[in-house]
Amino acid sequence: MKVLLLRFDAPLISFGGTVVDANNVTEDMPARSMVVGLLGNALGYDHRDVAALGDLQSRVRHGARCDRPGELLVDFQTVDLSQDFLQHGWTTWGRREGRDGGSAASGTHIRKRHYLADAVYTVAVTLEPSEEEPTLEDLLAALEAPARPLFLGRKACLPSHTIAGGIVNADSLFDALVRAPLRARRRRAGRRARCLVSVPWGTPLPTGVEARERAVTEERDWPNQVHVGRSRVLELVAECGRDGSDAT
Repeated sequence: MKVLLLRFDAPLISFGGTVVDANNVTEDMPARSMVVGLLGNALGYDHRDVAALGDLQSRVRHGARCDRPGELLVDFQTVDLSQDFLQHGWTTWGRREGRDGGSAASGTHIRKRHYLADAVYTVAVTLEPSEEEPTLEDLLAALEAPARPLFLGRKACLPSHTIAGGIVNADSLFDALVRAPLRARRRRAGRRARCLVSVPWGTPLPTGVEARERAVTEERDWPNQVHVGRSRVLELVAECGRDGSDAT
């Protein structure tokens, strides 16, 4: 299969998880919906393009390798949205936008937002079916010249490195992750890295590597803007970087 490699490298990254009250946690793997949102943003989709986003989500298969785990950072945030100078803001389209009103647009808001600081991930993406548009080549071109600024989880998480890493041929997403050069100077000796790959239910566990499985909610109901579904993720630890030495 053809696989598009991405590099998630930023001072702060957030892989949004289940929000409880004002506690916005981060997961240890980018969900499929986050990857689709990133690619859709590069293509110029917005939240109203629910059919295009849903079609892309149904085709995307992905996995992630933790090249550097980083450190968990919890940012306590408080803001009084009733202040006059906060009634308008700038969108990623470069347009001034006002708040819609209601309780969410006024009063004091408190949040605890979780981030991974100084983390680096290699992400592998393929499409099924591969011949439909947008193709992997279309996604690569969009990432190299995105329609809007790109971010990794939240608008404050700006990448410090080019996201697009090129298209490779591989036997599977796991094979692509194992072979790709490690993308950061590792804090611990050795070349073993943790990979997380979303796979269909019923797929047998690979042999010869440490593996365990877990269920995650990683898809988005785009018309209603809520997360749905139950996907199967394999967590594997393997020797990585077969196609090159450690890279910075």
